[in-house]
Amino acid sequence: MSKDISDILLIAARERRMAVSDREWQHRLRGYGYGVRDTDEGRVLTSLVKNTPLCALPADLAA
Repeated sequence: MSKDISDILLIAARERRMAVSDREWQHRLRGYGYGVRDTDEGRVLTSLVKNTPLCALPADLAA
């Protein structure tokens, strides 16, 4: 995993801890330009700017 993705996952984890719901967490991520997409393989962190998947979310963030 690249350093950039690791940094993004750290942001996602921090924002998840501060959010009171999944909906609020996704709203917080949008402020950074990221989103969460549900796929057949699980939840994926995406770039909203490039509209591309970045990585699968780890189990602790995907729930």
